[in-house]
Amino acid sequence: MISYEYLEKILEDKGISKTELSEELGLSTRTVAKIGKGEKLSKRSLQKIADYLGVAPELLAKEVSDNKILQILREEKDLKLPGGLYHELQIRMTYNSNHIEGSKLSQDQTREIFETNTLDVGDGIPIDDILETVHHFRAIDYVIDIAENELSEEDIKHMHYILKHDTKDSMLDWFAVGEYKQRANMVGGRETSKPSEVKRHMQTLLEEYNAKDNVLIEDIIELHAEFEYIHPFQDGNGRVGRLVALKECLRHNVIPFIIEDSKKSYYYRGLSNWRDERGWLIDTCLDGQDTFIRLLNMLDIKSEDL
Repeated sequence: MISYEYLEKILEDKGISKTELSEELGLSTRTVAKIGKGEKLSKRSLQKIADYLGVAPELLAKEVSDNKILQILREEKDLKLPGGLYHELQIRMTYNSNHIEGSKLSQDQTREIFETNTLDVGDGIPIDDILETVHHFRAIDYVIDIAENELSEEDIKHMHYILKHDTKDSMLDWFAVGEYKQRANMVGGRETSKPSEVKRHMQTLLEEYNAKDNVLIEDIIELHAEFEYIHPFQDGNGRVGRLVALKECLRHNVIPFIIEDSKKSYYYRGLSNWRDERGWLIDTCLDGQDTFIRLLNMLDIKSEDL
């Protein structure tokens, strides 16, 4: 839903009715009616109104979500509010997700990069660890922005691009940043989808998942596991998969889960045994949901009110 609260206030302050606005700008009655209904205006219409009123168009229309967590994240992201849920999600999820994949950055160093955009590097920190930390912050922003969209191949590929562009991998001719893998890969000795199979397997996975009527956390965990079994990218699949899970939790009003690096062995065991014993991964992800609930409680956001 779109809130036009600021637009309504400006019109009231200037003594301009919606009818007068419509006549002055040549807007259709249907377009003006959308304001009252909280429906999205076209960029062209919004820009015309903004130019007429002398304000930035992004001030006039604000997206409002029924999902309280998503709404908090969007508001705090726009305000660049320090110390809130958005701030802590960025640091904790980025640190844990990257550390699971071998990053040498500590949580304190991750926090320093997010809060100050600087880092006292010290010895032995690969440049890619720093780049992929900054990229992960931007990928979470992207997830928050598109959270309510139906999950698509294009959005998943763009998450991969955000994470991996400008890294040393992106310099390799055969490493397709933002595109599906060109070379076969294995995970823990287990075969994944062949490059020639990836697109078909991803389309099938998304079609079956998006067809679900009432998505629960177990469905999102299944999506995550099957994504990792396909392993569609040359590298970065774990981080992309966890970002996809975050997006879908926000889309379906499910409390997200953060897999902590300290639970990495349980997480990997759950993924490895998913198709024989689903309970291990489900338990690990539910534990990750408890981690997120503790964060909410720390910030005095009552999970029972969500």
